[in-house]
Amino acid sequence: MEEGLEKKTGKPLAHWLTVVKASNLEKHGEIVKMLKTGHDFTHGFANFVALKALESDAASFDADELIDAQYGKKPALRPLYDLLEQKIRALGKDVEVAPKKSSVSFRVKRQFALVQPSTKTRIDLGLKFNDRAVGGRLEDSGPFGTMCTHRVQITDISQVDRDLLGLVREAYLEAR
Repeated sequence: MEEGLEKKTGKPLAHWLTVVKASNLEKHGEIVKMLKTGHDFTHGFANFVALKALESDAASFDADELIDAQYGKKPALRPLYDLLEQKIRALGKDVEVAPKKSSVSFRVKRQFALVQPSTKTRIDLGLKFNDRAVGGRLEDSGPFGTMCTHRVQITDISQVDRDLLGLVREAYLEAR
């Protein structure tokens, strides 16, 4: 997305992050609207820049604080997150864990998984594949937009099974 942004606009991501910061807008939707109406962005690029701008704001918090805040009002989901994190980290020493305000990104050369407590009873696991059809447990990416290609809704720890972990591993291998 970052390379495509610069090709489309002629300016790097750093420039657009400065534009967003100067706007003093703090909400994702407001930033997207400003970029689309004021700078002729497509929704995908506006969403990407807004997410990056808000992610940089998360850098002022400790990683553990960010995760604790995500599950503070959703404590029943924390064991599910902890298990997912453990299994994803076990894929390789090259896995980078990047907590944000509302989700945790797992990356190698690129993001391959995103864990987000979406409701009090459900975690959404976003996965990014190069070319894979929607079907079975793999739904359309839904609220993740272009950050992920697919989403798996998880409501119980028993759903973190061999099949799910196989999908996560495949996304990891494709991202390397």
